Amino acid sequence: MSYVFIDANDALHRYDTVTQGFNRRWPSPGESAGSIYVCSTPADALAALKDALAKRKRPTIRSGGHCYEGFVSNNPGGAIIDIGLMTGIPTNVTVQLENHSTHTYRFQVLAGNQLWDSYANLYKRTGKTIPGGTCYSVGTGGHIVGGGYGGLSRQHGLVIDWLSGVDILVVDAQGSVRPLHANATQHADLFKLCRGGGGGNVGLITGYYFDDMPVAPQQVATLGLQYPWFLFRNDKTRLGEFLNTYAQFMISADTNPRTYGLFTGLGLTHVTAGGIWIGLQYSDENGGLTDLAPLNDFVNAMSPFGPKLLDTYLPGSGVRLPFVPPRAPLVSGLPAGAQVFDWLYATQSGNGSGNNQRGKYKSSYMKNVFTQTEIDALFQYLTVVNASDPHFAHSLVQIDSYGGAINHVSSTNNGFNPANNQTAVTQRHSILKLQYQTYWTDPADDDKHLSWLRDFYYAVHAQDGYNGTPYPASTTLPNSRYEGCYINYPDVDMLTGKTPGLPGYNWGDLYYPGIYNELVAIKKSYDPLNIFHHAMSLGA
Repeated sequence: MSYVFIDANDALHRYDTVTQGFNRRWPSPGESAGSIYVCSTPADALAALKDALAKRKRPTIRSGGHCYEGFVSNNPGGAIIDIGLMTGIPTNVTVQLENHSTHTYRFQVLAGNQLWDSYANLYKRTGKTIPGGTCYSVGTGGHIVGGGYGGLSRQHGLVIDWLSGVDILVVDAQGSVRPLHANATQHADLFKLCRGGGGGNVGLITGYYFDDMPVAPQQVATLGLQYPWFLFRNDKTRLGEFLNTYAQFMISADTNPRTYGLFTGLGLTHVTAGGIWIGLQYSDENGGLTDLAPLNDFVNAMSPFGPKLLDTYLPGSGVRLPFVPPRAPLVSGLPAGAQVFDWLYATQSGNGSGNNQRGKYKSSYMKNVFTQTEIDALFQYLTVVNASDPHFAHSLVQIDSYGGAINHVSSTNNGFNPANNQTAVTQRHSILKLQYQTYWTDPADDDKHLSWLRDFYYAVHAQDGYNGTPYPASTTLPNSRYEGCYINYPDVDMLTGKTPGLPGYNWGDLYYPGIYNELVAIKKSYDPLNIFHHAMSLGA
C-alpha cells in the first residue's frame, strides 16, 4: 500500500482541509467524508478503491476539486479517493488490448494533472496542447470526462473530440474491481460515455489517451475591453443592441474558419461591479498573427458601444496578471490596446481560478441572438434587483463564444465530424455558452445569493424555455432555441426545474440531449451495483 490514508484522527491535522474542494459550500455540515485516500499512481487508485469497497465505504473521486456541487465532498461515512497527485504525461504508450493486439498512443494524460501543468508539460516537450479550460487548477480527471472546453475550442474542438482511449476502474456485479481500457474498438459504449458523460458516473478514470493533439499557437493577441455600466443602466434597448451585436458576430463566425482562432468572453456583471467587460484571445488559422481581419472585425463590431481599454486583462475575468510581460508589439495592424504574447505565457496569464469561496453556478447553450424576454430578465436582475448591495459585485453571466470546430468539420480539429458524433456531448449547434455565477464568503448570505440566481435564471427562460430552463429541442419543446446545459457546470436545481413534477420535464435531457437513456443503460451495464453515484449521476 503506497497511498496515504487520512481520517478525522490524522495526527497532522490535514483532515478538515483535504475534505474540502474549491467551493467552500462543501461539505455541508455533517456531510463530510469519513476518510480520504491520497493516490499518486494508478496502482494506488486501484488499491484504494478495493480497500474502500472492502470496508463498505462509498467512494467519490476527486482530481482537482472543482466540482460545483457537493458530489464529492458530501459523502458522510464514505471515502474520497483523491487522485490529484497522479500526474504526468508519458508519450508513446503501448496498451495491450483484449483481442491480444496492442495499440501505441502518442500521449497519455494521467487523470490527476491540473490544466496548467498539462499545458506546460505538453508545450515544452512537444509543442502541442489540449483545447481545455482557463482555470489553472482544474483537474483533467473531471474536466475531460465532462467534455473539456476552453479558449482553443472554437479552433480545435472539445478535448473529447481528440480523445482516443481511457483507462478506467469499474466494479462488476460481484463487487470486484475491474481495470478496463476503453476506446473505439473495445468497450466502445463505455468510451462514448467517457467522452462527455461527466465525472462520478461509472468508474474511476486513471488515464486518458490521445493519438494526436493540436499544435499550440505560436503567438496570440489579447485584448480587454470595458463598458462602464452607466452606458446601459438606464437604457435597456442599448443593452439589448450590445448583446445582440456580440451574438450576431458569433453566428456569422460559426461557419467561417478564419475566425476559429478568436475566443471571446463577455462578462455581463452585476451593476455593483461597475462595468461589463470583454476579454479576447486571437490567433489565425496557422497559429500566428498574419491574418488579423477576424480580430479587427470583432473589435470594430463592438466599438460603437463605447468601450474603454483595460490596462489589466485576464481571459475569463477581465484582469491580466502583471508578472508575465507581453512581447514587444512586433505585429502591425493590431487594434488599439491589443498585446502580443507567446501562447504559453498568455495561457499562464489567463489561468486564473480565483479565490476559494462559496459559489453557485448555472449554464445554458444558446443557438441564436437574445430575445426580448431574455434581455428584460438580464437587465432586471443585473441592474435593478439588489442594485445597491455590494455583495453582488462578483456576480455575473459569462457569455463565451462557442461553435466553430465544435460544430463543424475543420482542418484544425483533426477531421472530427460532429455530424457523426460518437461523444456524449450532443450540443453541436450553439454559438454561445453561458455560465451564471455568484460568489460570496459568509454562509449567512447563502439564501440571498441562491435565491437571486435561481429567480434570475428562471426569468431568463420563462418564455422560450421549459420549466424555467433552457430545455433543448424535444417532443416537449420541438423548436427550442437552446441546447440545454453543460454537465461540467452541474446545478441540482435542474433536477426539478422551477415546478417539480411538471409533465414532459427530464433533467437528463438538459445535459444529454437525445442520448440520456442510452447513457443510463451504459452506466448500468458497467456499474450494476451503482457504486458510483451522486445527486445528478446518470439514472438518478
